[in-house]
Amino acid sequence: MTKTKSSFFCQNCGASAAKFIGKCPACGEWNTYVEEVIVKETKISEWNVGNKNGLSPSKNKPKTFAQIDSIQEMRLPTYDDELKRVLGGGIVPGSLVLLGGEPGIGKSTLLLQMAIKSKCKVLYLSGEESESQIKMRAERVGITNNECYILSATNVQAIFQVIKELEPQIVIIDSIQTLYTNYIDSSPGSISQIRECAAEFLRFAKETNTPVFLIGHITKDGVIAGPKVLEHMVDTVLQFEGDRHHTYRILRAIKNRFGSSSEIGIYEMIQTGLREVPNPSEILITQRSQPLSGISITAAIEGMRPLLVETQALVSSAVYGTPQRNSNGFDLRRLSMLLAVLEKRCGFFLGTQDVFVNIAGGLKLEDPALDLGIAVAILSSFHNQVVNPSIVFAGEIGLSGEIRAVGKVEQRISEAEKLGFKSIVISKFNQKGLIKSKIEVIPVSKVDECIDFIWI
Repeated sequence: MTKTKSSFFCQNCGASAAKFIGKCPACGEWNTYVEEVIVKETKISEWNVGNKNGLSPSKNKPKTFAQIDSIQEMRLPTYDDELKRVLGGGIVPGSLVLLGGEPGIGKSTLLLQMAIKSKCKVLYLSGEESESQIKMRAERVGITNNECYILSATNVQAIFQVIKELEPQIVIIDSIQTLYTNYIDSSPGSISQIRECAAEFLRFAKETNTPVFLIGHITKDGVIAGPKVLEHMVDTVLQFEGDRHHTYRILRAIKNRFGSSSEIGIYEMIQTGLREVPNPSEILITQRSQPLSGISITAAIEGMRPLLVETQALVSSAVYGTPQRNSNGFDLRRLSMLLAVLEKRCGFFLGTQDVFVNIAGGLKLEDPALDLGIAVAILSSFHNQVVNPSIVFAGEIGLSGEIRAVGKVEQRISEAEKLGFKSIVISKFNQKGLIKSKIEVIPVSKVDECIDFIWI
């Protein structure tokens, strides 16, 4: 006998309640509860395809660490070095991966490229595009996998019937918000539908040892749409970031049970799809025909990866009464702090100047080591003097004007040396334990000490 039940769910965190509540007691948001009709009935899992190695719950017994056999984790190749880096070395069988990002950023293109470049049997399920649309995009990228199957469907029960017949090695869902199951009487994209569909694919992935990739939409606040429990259910959460008006994209691991959550991959969006950028430092540094003021090179760390980025600054007299402070790719509040330090501690009068700061390439970085490079770029534009292009900067600036030590300084030095720079300016507190290198390491303790040797 089918039982119909109505319940209220928070659209922000997924909490449930028997009646409408103005303020969610779980996340504190107001007016986020919506009513959904839920149909509960006895069902047999559609994904049960007979896993020979699986044990029924009644036969499971608790074990000590000594009783558990150690196995070597086998991974499937991705044929995409950037995606392989972010996943921690390849695709783990039985893993559930959630990929989120803004509309048009390239989520579908990234996973479609992985599917057509892979040498295993892949099932690409799309609830947003027709099969002919997907083929047009695949032809532009270049089809190399004859074992890539395309299906346009949204019903979970019908999808599992196809999976039983095809038995793919990788399953890609585009997107989880378009799917619906017959056991939940609510519209696709609702909280209960997303949670139940994701739970079905989670059980399928674990029982059959098949990796599943889910593409997820994001809200206007930049978080993945649906209940927060969705991110807790999956093994890996990837965020695809970037400005659609720039060509570079960053694939960032927000959560990873099988690798580091600090890794990033960098792609360039071109006409034929997404191109891997193995050495982003060479691209992010602009090739100029002549030296210009207001430009410095900074050694930053994004995740676990060292990057040499070009920091640009423009300082001009304020035409109107209130000076402007604008920043692209750098925290505006931190820029205000740096300007206050330069004026109070170093004696540079910037209170009546418009200051504009930009990180070249459209990247958004939060590394504190950018402070020194941005301060030097500001002073270069203020004095209209060119910074020596063979010098790299890496240091955090404190409120008293001191240069503080930063992490992973050896990786920054190695990246600068690899690209042919002659000197790197770091904090004097980073000197301890440094390995000798060909590049000259210049230790400084205050911002004032940089003024004497950075100009051409």
